[in-house]
Amino acid sequence: MSGIENIKKKDLVKKFFDNYNSKDINYNANEVDATIGFFVNRNFDSGSAINIASILLQQAKKDKVDIYQLLDTLKGIEEIQLSTIVAKIMNSNRSNLSLLGIKRSLAQNTIESRNIIY
Repeated sequence: MSGIENIKKKDLVKKFFDNYNSKDINYNANEVDATIGFFVNRNFDSGSAINIASILLQQAKKDKVDIYQLLDTLKGIEEIQLSTIVAKIMNSNRSNLSLLGIKRSLAQNTIESRNIIY
């Protein structure tokens, strides 16, 4: 690679990172407050509620779903199920290098499991 090609690539990388997260996103204030309030009332920290709300609002906008309809659907879900759903939604909006984990209990109903001492 020549020095000129390296300079061009460096400029492209610099432009990419200079423009990263610079896209303006506008939401109705009532929708934002309702979404944040929903998660705060479900015992999420305020910082977590804000992050989750922003991701849900983005996803609802992408999927062309009314956020109030989405929140009504989530009202009937228990806290553990809600945490799992939130983790899956957040993972769909993250890089594969930093996924959130979900612990599942492994049910072992095999004959071999009776010989294992815990």
